[in-house]
Amino acid sequence: MTRARTGGLHEIACEVAGCKSCPRLGRYLEELRARFPDYHNAPVGGFGDPGAWLVVVGLAPGLHGANRSGRPFFMDASGEWLYGALERNGLWDGSALDGVYIVNAVKCVPPQNRPQADELERCRTWLGRELEALEHAEVVLTLGALAHHSVLKLWDLRPLSRFPFRHGAVYRPEGRPALLASYHPSRQNTNTGRLTRPMWRRIFTRAGEFRA
Repeated sequence: MTRARTGGLHEIACEVAGCKSCPRLGRYLEELRARFPDYHNAPVGGFGDPGAWLVVVGLAPGLHGANRSGRPFFMDASGEWLYGALERNGLWDGSALDGVYIVNAVKCVPPQNRPQADELERCRTWLGRELEALEHAEVVLTLGALAHHSVLKLWDLRPLSRFPFRHGAVYRPEGRPALLASYHPSRQNTNTGRLTRPMWRRIFTRAGEFRA
């Protein structure tokens, strides 16, 4: 990895940590600091390898996951699925990611896990800076429709109907990394069988096919 890219991502993460652009999310974080004083309760920046070939884009920090730990997808059920899959593929050793960088489309935990359109729009600036700094990305894996649409809008891939979200869909926009879509590994999807373990494993097999 180069010092310039590492420094760029570190700078972005530091700026994200101090972001106060969304009043509703700021008020919610204040409430959470009183309820869960030991939690991170602040915007959550990206985490992983600055030289990543695979970028995973989720929706937003989970209340008892990233919002608790300060690390995307860490310490909740969705994170067990994600980090478990990365470990099985030799991309996570329990402390560091190798070839992977994880971000969220929205950096603060939203009430009821539902970010509003204006919050997605404001946070898209952060997402854009993160993806631009990840110069070696070959695959962007979007988890869920909102994360997928955030990347489409960021890359100005219109009309959005040309790139519909569906599990396993792959798009190859010119001048961009491959875009791979998956259902989010939330309890809502995994407990109902909408997303199964075999389906999830195939997503990472598919992602690996684009690795140079």
